[in-house]
Amino acid sequence: MDVIKLVRKAKKGDKEALLKLIMDKKSEYYKLSYVYTQNKEDALDAMEDMIVILYEKINQLKNKESFHSWSKTILVNCAKSIHRKNHRIIFLDTVKDMGYLEKYESKEQNIDLNEQLKQLNKDQQEAIKLKYLLDMDYKTIATITKVSEGTVKSRVFNGLKKLREKLGGEYDHVRNK
Repeated sequence: MDVIKLVRKAKKGDKEALLKLIMDKKSEYYKLSYVYTQNKEDALDAMEDMIVILYEKINQLKNKESFHSWSKTILVNCAKSIHRKNHRIIFLDTVKDMGYLEKYESKEQNIDLNEQLKQLNKDQQEAIKLKYLLDMDYKTIATITKVSEGTVKSRVFNGLKKLREKLGGEYDHVRNK
């Protein structure tokens, strides 16, 4: 069943339809939540909070096609809230256990990505993590972070430029997809 039909049913109070919408993207939701919370329990808590909010506010969704981007924005807000409450620092070393960083780390050159990312401002860190760890496109990142697509591109571009300068790499130019 397509998203529009499921959203329509969910708006009429069909809990199963809402659950189907969420379960179809549960892996994406978990990965997104984990990037912000950096631990399994908090990631799952944020997802639970998101589900409650979705259930309570599904009738406020105007564009049925945008359910998933809307729900991901809610999830990011829940994850950030949990992160703030726990006063935790985001560490990328635990993400290695999930297999996201292997393709970004060279065996010949053991770069501590976490330490390098700490050199960037939080907005640049967030944009780079979403772009390269979760392989999100600029438009999705813009929606989730509530900034323009150009701002996201700028954050990624400038963050990568700073990383290249600090690591001593050549800087030619970054192509925006």
